[in-house]
Amino acid sequence: MHIVAPKPALVPLAASPEWLARFVELSGTSFDAIASIIEAPPNATPVSFREAALLTHRGLSGPAILQISSYWQFAGARGPISLDLLPGMSEGDVRAWLATHRQDNQAVAPLLAHLLPRRFAQRFAQAHGWRQPVAALSNATLEAIVQTLKDWRIQPSGTLGYAKAEVTLGGVDTEALSQQTMEVRSVPGLYFIGKVVDVTGWLGGYNFQWAWASAYAAGSAV
Repeated sequence: MHIVAPKPALVPLAASPEWLARFVELSGTSFDAIASIIEAPPNATPVSFREAALLTHRGLSGPAILQISSYWQFAGARGPISLDLLPGMSEGDVRAWLATHRQDNQAVAPLLAHLLPRRFAQRFAQAHGWRQPVAALSNATLEAIVQTLKDWRIQPSGTLGYAKAEVTLGGVDTEALSQQTMEVRSVPGLYFIGKVVDVTGWLGGYNFQWAWASAYAAGSAV
C-alpha cells in the first residue's frame, strides 16, 4: 500500500525577504485577482482561480492563493505563481485604457488607483519604478506596465506550514482502496477515510463533503 508524502494544503505562501522588503508596507491589502501557476506538472490541465488575494507580512494569502497553493506544491520546480491584477480586462483592454491617458500629466500611481486599491496602486508603481507622468513614459515602459498588471510573477519561498493550512495533501493512495467501500483491497477489514486518504478538495466545503461521504461508505460496508 503506497502512502503519498503529506504536505500542508490550502495554505498561505511565504515570500522571500527581498520581496517582503518591497511590498511589506501593503500587508493587509486585498484585491481581486486570477492566480495561476507557471510551471505546471507534465500533462497537467492548466488551472487558475479568480478570487481575492491578500498581501501579508509574511507573503501571500486569501482564497485565490490558498486554492493555487495545492497545485503549486505539485509543480516539480515550485516556480513562480502569476497574479492577473485586472481579471476583468484583457491585455488589449489595458493597452487601450493606457492609450486614452497617453498625454496625461498624471503619474502612474493615481491612474492605477482607478482600477486597484489606492494604497496598493501607489506602492506597486513605486516598487516598479513607474514614477513619471504617463505622457513621459516610453512605449516599452507602457507595455511593461500592461504585462506586469496582467502577469505579476511572484516566486514563493515555501508555505506557512500546517499551522496555517486548511487541509493536508497526500495520504493513503486511492489506488489501494475500493471506491465503493474505502476498504484496502489487499487487507480485508482495513478501511481509510477522510483526510488520511490522498484526496484534497477546493475551498467551499468540498473537504467536509469528502470526509462525510467516505465515512458513510466505509460505515455502511462495515
